[in-house]
Amino acid sequence: MKIDRLVSIILLLLEKERIGAQELADLFEVSPRTIYRDIDSINMAGIPVRATSGVGGGFEIMQQYKIDKKVFSAADLSVILMGLSSLSNMMRGDELVSAFAKVKSFIPAERAKEIELLTGQITIDLSPWMGNRNVQPYLERIKQALQENKLLSFAYLDRAGTRIPRIAEPYQLVLKGNHWYWQGFCHMRNDFRLFKLSRTFDLRLLDETFVPRDHPKPELDASDIIAAKQIRIKLRIHKSILERVLDYCNDEDISPDGEEHYVVNYPFIENDYYYDLLLGLGDKCECLEPPRVRAEMRRRAQAIAALYEG
Repeated sequence: MKIDRLVSIILLLLEKERIGAQELADLFEVSPRTIYRDIDSINMAGIPVRATSGVGGGFEIMQQYKIDKKVFSAADLSVILMGLSSLSNMMRGDELVSAFAKVKSFIPAERAKEIELLTGQITIDLSPWMGNRNVQPYLERIKQALQENKLLSFAYLDRAGTRIPRIAEPYQLVLKGNHWYWQGFCHMRNDFRLFKLSRTFDLRLLDETFVPRDHPKPELDASDIIAAKQIRIKLRIHKSILERVLDYCNDEDISPDGEEHYVVNYPFIENDYYYDLLLGLGDKCECLEPPRVRAEMRRRAQAIAALYEG
């Protein structure tokens, strides 16, 4: 995991005068290019690391900024521990245990209680209440494939409901919202794809390895696309489902309509996903306008009712 590697690199730089990129790459079983990116991240975090070339060269923390364990404030350490705790809910492994131990070694005894209290103020639990039991083992499998540069074989569910066999080179795990994705180079499409974990089946780690290629960052911000497609519709809802509606709109979009109901200015895209959201609200929600959305809701509700007739 990257956070474990970054903390470990900082510890090594604190303990040693200088260490080479290849030595770090061999130690963490990653490419020198990854190490250079890690050093950039450490520099961006405010710890100035410089590179020296030639015989005996490598990375070192600039002497005038030499730091000790006090470099991390109580807030810094609590944030790192919270991040590691959130990962440990979904991923297991010695590297997380090691990261916990290393970070905790920075904590002076007299500050342990303070940092424990700060860490406990926020809990991040990425594990679902219920759902797909394959999520955690699949995450572990993808993580292993990332570390060992091994191909993954799987079946991917397309939008028509067909499972299509695929082979891909894994490059990144992504948590977006409350859903896991993984970026890979798909051999069938001959291009990079972002695969949703819940649509991934029969995921297997192959013995065949691959040479990592330069890969683009996945596009995770779809706000412009959504804004271009989104319209506003008017709903009348019962107060018992107000909490569910608040997941998608703000307070200013809601106004009382008598003692039991509210009128909601609701963001909506005319596709199956959004229609299914409205249908999921049942008889506690009525679409008032526009007429075409109201008519489509009626048609879909009638089609559902037809399944149960006779």
